[in-house]
Amino acid sequence: MEADRLGLGSVWASESYGSDALTPLAWWGSRTARLRLGTAVCQLAARTPTAMAMAAMTLDHLSAGRLVLGLGVSGPQVVEGWYGQPFSNPLARTREYVSIVRSVLARNAPVTSPGPYYHLPYEGAADAAGLGKALKSIVHPLRADIPIVLGAEGPKNVALAAEIADGWLPFLFSPEHMGDFAGSLAEGFARTGARRSAADFEVIASCPVVIDDDVERAAEALKPMIALYAGGMGARQANFHFDVLVRMGFEAEAKKAQDLYLEGHRPQAAAAVPTALVERLALIGPREKVRDELAAWRESIATTLAIWPLAGTGGDRASSLATLRTMAELVL
Repeated sequence: MEADRLGLGSVWASESYGSDALTPLAWWGSRTARLRLGTAVCQLAARTPTAMAMAAMTLDHLSAGRLVLGLGVSGPQVVEGWYGQPFSNPLARTREYVSIVRSVLARNAPVTSPGPYYHLPYEGAADAAGLGKALKSIVHPLRADIPIVLGAEGPKNVALAAEIADGWLPFLFSPEHMGDFAGSLAEGFARTGARRSAADFEVIASCPVVIDDDVERAAEALKPMIALYAGGMGARQANFHFDVLVRMGFEAEAKKAQDLYLEGHRPQAAAAVPTALVERLALIGPREKVRDELAAWRESIATTLAIWPLAGTGGDRASSLATLRTMAELVL
């Protein structure tokens, strides 16, 4: 795999309501020897915590200990619309979920959980058979402490990541605005029992890249994606991606894109995304411009740069690979 050959550090796969995140990593893992394999992210509603731990243990064994388990709650549209589960209390649900996953991986004792979201064993309810038994994994994990990173966008969720996780996956990352989360991170690190400190906490920053001599043409490749997240990946009254753009200072632009998208005018929604916003969230333009702007990403709180090597409008796979090679040269 080209990323492995180039000396890059990790490869990441996501899921929403189509492809899952684990299968591509198993495929790539079988063709690489060194790359870390990260989920960005596995949605909590897609699997029970014990099923998630089983999948994590399996992939970690198959890849000789290269898995980074990224988890996230997703949003109410996906959780309730796709998975048919309630979206209530996402912070408490995440805390309980991660605790169970860690218990399975530790394999110190049969796994139990009193709930309120995941009852192990399941008992006491009218539909319970009353035969549930606390169990311990029959597979010994290769690593009893697989790294867990959380996808988080809201201040409270970011604080939770700093408290209970090994790292944070901010999706819409802007080097100029990550200072807004400094208080949330500090709050999480200061909580009793926090796993990490700022010194050993990983921040995996998503960074779309389009290399093109024409900056506006490069921006056009990303505007539909930003419009999708501002307008289509969440309801008008509950869209965490939209909220990030507002905190970045683009409330009017995000609102216009959201309104147009929800009204069914997708091309117009993309056109409403300003190039200035794209430049905050991505590296676009000529190689020299991308090289110079990399400095801000290096100086930010990001510890890992998760590059999306996009081909640009009308581009092909060869162009994406060329972008990946260029970024390897510039970063490494």
